[in-house]
Amino acid sequence: MQCYTELVPPTAVEHSVVLPLLSSEASNLVVAKTSLLQVFDLRTVNELTTRSTTDLNPDANDVEANIAVQRVEARTKLVLVSEHPVSGVITSLARIKIHGSKSGGEALLVSFKDAKLSLLEWDSESHNLSTISVHYYEGEDLQSTPWTADLSQYHNYLKVDPSSRCAALKFGRRHLAILPFRQDDLVEEFDSDLDEPPADKKPAAAAKDGAEEHKTPYASSFVLPLTALDPALVNPIHIAFLYEYREPTFGIISSLKAPTDALLEERTDVVNYNVYTLDLEQRASTTLLSVSRLPSDIFKVVPLPLPVGGALLVGSNEFVHVDQAGNASAVAVNDFARQSSAFTMTDQSELSLKLEGCTVEQLAPETGDILVILTTGELLILSFKIDGRSVSGITVHKVSQEQGGALLDARPSCASYLGRGRIFIGSEEGDSSILGWSQKATQLTRKRSHALMLEEDEEVDFDAEDLEDLEDDLYGGNEEAPKQAPTSTAASTSPSNYVFRLHDSLLNLGPAAAVAVGKAAYSDMKHIVRTADQPGAHEELLVATGRGRAAGVTLLNRTIQLKILKEHNMPAAEAVWSIYAKASAPKGMPQPEDGQEDGEANLSPDADFARFFIASKRNAEGNEESIAYRVTDTGYEQLESGDFEADAGTTIEVGTLAKGTRIVQVLKSEIRSYNHDFNLEQILPVVDEASDTELKVVGASFADPYVLIHRDDSTITILQTDERGEIDELSRADSFASTRWLSGCLYKPSIPDHATLAFLLDENGCLQTFALPTLSESIYSLPSLSYLPPILSPGQNPRRTAAREDLAEVLIAELGSTGIRSPHLIVRTAWDDVIIYTPYYFPRVEVVTDFTSNLQWTKLANPRIAHWAEDEESDVEQRSMLQALPNIGGYSTVLVRGKSPLLIIKEPSSSPKILEVGYPGIRSLTTFHSARCERGFAFLAQEGKLHEAQLPSQTRFGQTGWAIRRLSLSRDVLDLCYHQNQGVYAIGTSQSVDFSLSDADQFKEYSKEESSLRPTVDQGVLQLLDTKTLTIIDMHLLSPHETIMSVQSMPIEISEITHQRKELIVLGTTLVRGEDIASRGRVYLFDIPDIVPEPGQPETNKKLKLVAYEELAGVVSAVSSIGSQGCFAIAQGARIMVRGIKEDGLLTPSILPVAFLDVQSFTTVLRNLPGTGYCLIGDIMKGVWFAGYTEEPYRFMVFGKGRSHLEVVTAEFLPTGKQLHFAITDADSNLHILQFDPEHPKSLSGQRLLHKSTFHLGHFPTSMTLISSPSPNSHTSSSTNGTNGTNGIANGDTHMPEAPSSPSAPGHSLILTSQTGQIALLTSLAEPSYRRLGALQTTLTPILDHTAGLNPRAYRNVESEGFGSRGVVDGGLVGRLWELGSQRRVEVLNRIGAEGWEIRGDLVGVGRGGMANFV
Repeated sequence: MQCYTELVPPTAVEHSVVLPLLSSEASNLVVAKTSLLQVFDLRTVNELTTRSTTDLNPDANDVEANIAVQRVEARTKLVLVSEHPVSGVITSLARIKIHGSKSGGEALLVSFKDAKLSLLEWDSESHNLSTISVHYYEGEDLQSTPWTADLSQYHNYLKVDPSSRCAALKFGRRHLAILPFRQDDLVEEFDSDLDEPPADKKPAAAAKDGAEEHKTPYASSFVLPLTALDPALVNPIHIAFLYEYREPTFGIISSLKAPTDALLEERTDVVNYNVYTLDLEQRASTTLLSVSRLPSDIFKVVPLPLPVGGALLVGSNEFVHVDQAGNASAVAVNDFARQSSAFTMTDQSELSLKLEGCTVEQLAPETGDILVILTTGELLILSFKIDGRSVSGITVHKVSQEQGGALLDARPSCASYLGRGRIFIGSEEGDSSILGWSQKATQLTRKRSHALMLEEDEEVDFDAEDLEDLEDDLYGGNEEAPKQAPTSTAASTSPSNYVFRLHDSLLNLGPAAAVAVGKAAYSDMKHIVRTADQPGAHEELLVATGRGRAAGVTLLNRTIQLKILKEHNMPAAEAVWSIYAKASAPKGMPQPEDGQEDGEANLSPDADFARFFIASKRNAEGNEESIAYRVTDTGYEQLESGDFEADAGTTIEVGTLAKGTRIVQVLKSEIRSYNHDFNLEQILPVVDEASDTELKVVGASFADPYVLIHRDDSTITILQTDERGEIDELSRADSFASTRWLSGCLYKPSIPDHATLAFLLDENGCLQTFALPTLSESIYSLPSLSYLPPILSPGQNPRRTAAREDLAEVLIAELGSTGIRSPHLIVRTAWDDVIIYTPYYFPRVEVVTDFTSNLQWTKLANPRIAHWAEDEESDVEQRSMLQALPNIGGYSTVLVRGKSPLLIIKEPSSSPKILEVGYPGIRSLTTFHSARCERGFAFLAQEGKLHEAQLPSQTRFGQTGWAIRRLSLSRDVLDLCYHQNQGVYAIGTSQSVDFSLSDADQFKEYSKEESSLRPTVDQGVLQLLDTKTLTIIDMHLLSPHETIMSVQSMPIEISEITHQRKELIVLGTTLVRGEDIASRGRVYLFDIPDIVPEPGQPETNKKLKLVAYEELAGVVSAVSSIGSQGCFAIAQGARIMVRGIKEDGLLTPSILPVAFLDVQSFTTVLRNLPGTGYCLIGDIMKGVWFAGYTEEPYRFMVFGKGRSHLEVVTAEFLPTGKQLHFAITDADSNLHILQFDPEHPKSLSGQRLLHKSTFHLGHFPTSMTLISSPSPNSHTSSSTNGTNGTNGIANGDTHMPEAPSSPSAPGHSLILTSQTGQIALLTSLAEPSYRRLGALQTTLTPILDHTAGLNPRAYRNVESEGFGSRGVVDGGLVGRLWELGSQRRVEVLNRIGAEGWEIRGDLVGVGRGGMANFV
């Protein structure tokens, strides 16, 4: 009874495509991250960069080289439009031109691993992807070919004709599904010199069907075996549609004999390239050309448009171009090309390139240049020498580091040309990037003055289209010039003229090869502050991310750990406000107009610095008062001058009006206006106009020149300042004055000359909008807001039911980072749930001139669902809990006050995320910008201190909902662990070193090896990481050929006499020298003692010290602690050995075995249940064993076995109360739940582990980590190896164990990671919760809309399995309950017979409740 919940969605980009999706004029990027579709818009922003004159002018002298020049550069940013989880594994994306789409743009065709196709379009009305059709090709009649593997064992991919006439899905061994698309009005391209223009007649399809109109954009699909096209297509390698053909035409590379390096001498040049044209009506094909005897290592076909044309064939050692006439030209890029092929090639072997896994994309459409990204991230440019209409040669140019050739550091997975000199490059092993390029101006520039050279870059930052426009302006454009290819490559487009730079990136946590759970480390108060109300620091995750040069480790925290810069004693203070005030312009001087800034005043470095602080507090007598402070260079001093009165009462809100020249203090009973030096200008009492009774202010909102006052009788009044700075109340209509308002805020849209808007929530739950200064009539209203529907629009009038939500507060605020911000509607309910809506316009408009015209709102997924017991001690007088913070470290955020304060943060490339602030009990928070605290904030804590703080540097917040810090190691991370006593991480990494056969003693006959492209072997490196500074403080280098297999930290008995135990690092390695030499292994034991640190580096006070090591026969594939006497277990070859340290009087103690257990082929997993002798053994082929180890006497025995055929990737214990479960993942990305229950009749007295359920993950698993929620009296996590807990058979009990009983601690959970960067949580459920969530899952499946029309139940089920009695609950699916409106949600809950508070508690428990130690 478990629930699987996704904590972090997949981050590795596998596929991408650029198309006009949102409209016909739009340019959108769609990326696929395994089971997640994301739609991005491209936004250009100007960023200020600093560059030296050396970059601007390489010929500058040494004096000029020391000058730093600031310049504004345009960069392209990715802005997330929407994201859509899908119930399937995406294998390809393609754009399709269809007629009559809902948005007017093109459609998106998506293929899935199980031979499905989904045609999607953008629905502008619902601001969502809409499924047009779903096509299935997974029937048994298509998979009945004998001697073929299962469909899932083949790579299924999609290719589309460039003119969108059809799509081809290659699936299975050699099947091709053709899906035609109706392109009745497609104008065929023709050559005016050779062809006749097309006749203006009725299309053939329309003539055939008469007047009947087609209701679908596609025709009937059909499936062809490739051998039906040509019997020689026995071993297809790759297929792609080609450009410039009248009919759909594709090229395919194949071979009669399967290419293999092992038989290279016999199968040299066995690859053929054939081009076929399809007749969609007759379902037939015609062979156009065939090129045989191509190199055997060719693996990809890349179609090329004009001016090059034809196809580029990519091999491991060469590039081959084949034109439309079948003429081939090739270039070799390393020494092996000529050794492995007799094909005629141009020699560029001095480049020594490896082309395996490279990605090819168009670079410059006008010249035909091609960009190639290697697996190392290096960039190549392919240039073609064109003679007329044929290619006579290929030149490969390696981009130098000065040109930006080292900007990428990870293997690419896809590439998409964005236009205007920009390319998106996706990666599964590193961050995905937008790469921009420009060209050096060599012919169009003139000699410039020295001053001008300092302002401009010698490399003109124009993209390709801008250069074309510039040439047209200079030489005159010729629109009728034929598209004729040049006879040679122009000097202005020489590969050496390209200069690349990085525009934007998408974070990637993949492949997440290993995970360790540790305690969050904090330094002194000048840096990061620890959590105050916990006896120990909360836990964090250290994840191994990236590969190659992109490899490193990433720290993930669920909370934001604030960077405290300064503390000030401010006892009894309850709230603070910083004030940014400035003096008015002298009389006679022109005032800046509305919407304009005083440019001369802004030149001052302290123009935006805070000048004053106001604190609301209680004095010694308990009376409420407000104190004003002046901000100084060292702290604060109480304001003595001016007319500020401390005994005026409690301050509710403080702000500035009249362009910052008036300070407005909102008190409970009056509003006071001061000038910039706190000289009193005006006092406005808060009274009821009708009865003249005194009222109290409960809230206020500022938006210059207006201030909104919310009074305790639920009425609202709005004040305005005039040109002289005087404040007056706006006239209110009777209906406005008599309405009871629950909440309100002011918002100034970032639209030129737009009126300030007042958003007010009335007692009926209707959100009304007024354009100030008019309060007579609402210009925009949302009557259905209290029902929280998925789509909010003004025309909705829901039926009144009891299902309405009780809303407490609304806020319209901008979220985002510097340069890219967007308004969001944030709603807080009476339960303290936080729901976020994002705006869109229907009908869609390109330029917004009126904020509320055609405005609609869509609800974002994954809201913040508060626990029913949270914030029960909140201040009842505090009506407003949502506070907009305009600039905190470059972010526009919203603070949610409460017992556990929250920050809503948004990155441009992500949806808003809600993170907890790692300093509980914050009473008040305000922005604070000064010379000592730039773009920071100040907050009051419960201890009565005012803290000046900033968001931690080098940390990313909005991408995943976790605070992320990253350290680049440029080495693959193989395993890691946390050393609890010293608070550091031990990281096992691997570096590549060149290998030569002459270096090996066994291969002396190869001593004359002269290859310049040598293979590499791994060399293990054990490194020590200090998380306070995120630096490597020590390392231990292993011998070449030695690879780290496992790193674990565990208490080990180091003395047989005193029985002293010490926490040591146990390292298991293997030495691999080829398939002809037996592999050996080693086991190392390292201590981490304290030493004298390096001067100025206090973090270097720890060092790795080798205690003992032993070389063994066989690979040491896994290590683990076991038992209670300080021994440890290792997987050594085909045995599990229990070893301990023996003191034999030598300098290095021995590691001697004490017990063993014979296992099967190769052990991949060895886990122990902390504090017991129980261990779980996973085999690469033979499933799992549950075994036990006893001491006195030493004995190792097997209790139960799972299935005999199971490829175990990861496995872990999952104790639940008195039941013992095991979670196992296999190579097919399936999760298996097994149980040890000796009393069950089918278990054969426990010898057989019961297979309870199977659940498809969809992501290849990499690790499992056992954690537990803290009990009321303990904060210890079971993820660390301790001695407390059940003793099991560790005390000598040799009988069959019963399921271990759990004390008062709650159930355990598992953290799962995958290669795609996904992080998930597997939570144990109690029986009532499991029944409720199971019924909810069954009810929601047919109700919810599923992207691409896929069934989540079919996605999670494993059809080939006959095991399992109770399935795992899909937490992502049941969590979508909150996507429904309140009416529909109540209907669903009534149908399953559950209460709302029960489901609320269940969902919190399977989400962040299972990660309680991490917050």
